[in-house]
Amino acid sequence: MTSGDEDSTDEGGKRRQAQISPLRQSQRARRSIARLAAVQALYQMDLAQTDLADVIADYRTRRFGTEGDEMSLEEADEAFFAALLKGVVARQREIDPLVDAQLAEGWRLTRVDAILRAILRAGVYELLARRDVPAKVAISEYVEVARAFFDDEEPKVTNGVLDGIGRRVRPEELV
Repeated sequence: MTSGDEDSTDEGGKRRQAQISPLRQSQRARRSIARLAAVQALYQMDLAQTDLADVIADYRTRRFGTEGDEMSLEEADEAFFAALLKGVVARQREIDPLVDAQLAEGWRLTRVDAILRAILRAGVYELLARRDVPAKVAISEYVEVARAFFDDEEPKVTNGVLDGIGRRVRPEELV
């Protein structure tokens, strides 16, 4: 959700476009990039069994603030990135069963593609722990991350799993 406009309703009940300040829009974009980087880092940690502190240090020294990469991470919100990684790792034993319960019968998180697994873990962590991020925003952001990696069913799976979990852990936001 990085567009420059948001819908809102005026006193007469009519929809109007409200401008998001450039600073707020920039923060959103920085968080979107941080989410994408966090998914890449979680994938790396999952496959290579890389230590959390090493991954965070690697991203800070070699990936953030560098231009010319295929996908520039120079504008990422580094603190948000680190918080996502630390949170997923700290709460993985809580996150994985939630995802398992939401997947189609016969599927377990361990059978899911490693990138999709990282996307789902990060998304569930945000739904559980980041009340500063509206549930709909978190879900939408991770569907977009899934679209960055997949063309097939994975974005729909991401939406379905995160929406289902969001309705359980934040029912007040997702009616």
